[in-house]
Amino acid sequence: VAAQRLMDRFAQLAVIAAREAVADAGLDPALWDSGRVGIVIGSAHGGLPFYDEQHATLAERGARRVSPKLAPLSVVNGAASSVSLDLGVQGPSQAVSTACSSGTVAIGTAHQMLRSGACDIVIAGGAESTCTRLLIASACSLKAVSTRREDPTAACRPFDTHRDGFVVGEGAGLLVLEHPEHARARGATVRAHVNGYGASSDAHSAVAPDPDGLGIERALRTALADAGISPADVGHVNAHGTSTLSNDLIEATMLRRVLGESPLVTSTKAMTGHTLGAAGGIEAALTVLALQHQLVPPTVNLDAPDPQIEMNVVAKEARSASFDCAVKTSLGFGGHNAALVLTRA
Repeated sequence: VAAQRLMDRFAQLAVIAAREAVADAGLDPALWDSGRVGIVIGSAHGGLPFYDEQHATLAERGARRVSPKLAPLSVVNGAASSVSLDLGVQGPSQAVSTACSSGTVAIGTAHQMLRSGACDIVIAGGAESTCTRLLIASACSLKAVSTRREDPTAACRPFDTHRDGFVVGEGAGLLVLEHPEHARARGATVRAHVNGYGASSDAHSAVAPDPDGLGIERALRTALADAGISPADVGHVNAHGTSTLSNDLIEATMLRRVLGESPLVTSTKAMTGHTLGAAGGIEAALTVLALQHQLVPPTVNLDAPDPQIEMNVVAKEARSASFDCAVKTSLGFGGHNAALVLTRA
């Protein structure tokens, strides 16, 4: 309880997700070499709810009433440090903040840490809790969120002709990545492999993607090359798919250019909301499950597919399929792009 008082909600979500991921991996923190375990957790905003609360306290009650806990609770590394404290992790611990691609970049960074030999195990992904008046007001001013208030569950509709923005969500998604030799030595059950990672910058706009999709294309091609995977081998894409007019068309056009029309594409944000820095972690976990169960989750609310989006988008209901390779793409404000290539275990 005392430790929870030093956590903003995004850090609490990360700790819960980390515990579940470690248990699912069959790991016991009491038995691992803690110096060989790392953490990389992405977040776009860090402890925004507590920051918001304390800003109101400052305005209404004065500086003397502002909590001394503001600094440790609001920093972006709060999730990584909280997980480290909770699980006793003593290896490299990092925070990543690349807007909406933070969780994907975190997993890619973990992949590189394992490949370099710096760690045997890395807990990686994203965590976010930004459902505050300030953040949502800003997103509304930016015209990034849907104005479909009459039916919130149908408001987010990626790739649909009538899409008009996303719905802000919160959550955490963390994976346990492990060096193959370490996993084999302990007889671990492997759900999927992270084979490749790519990242790039648009250098185009603080709030809009490159209209030609060249930045995310570079990230995807880099990830495919890193994995040694041909574009023709990709069977499924968990797309960034924000339900905004610009992102969905730009991303889909890029995917068709690089991968062709055959991969089964989905955006799960219609179900989870846009969890910003946590999105990549949550969606990577869903991609792992899609590979494991050979089942592509649906893009719900896709009632009127945009005719300009010429991809094989899975709509309405999950679809069984046979595929060995999947891709996760993410784009973030400021032009931060990232892509992962995953394969079936």
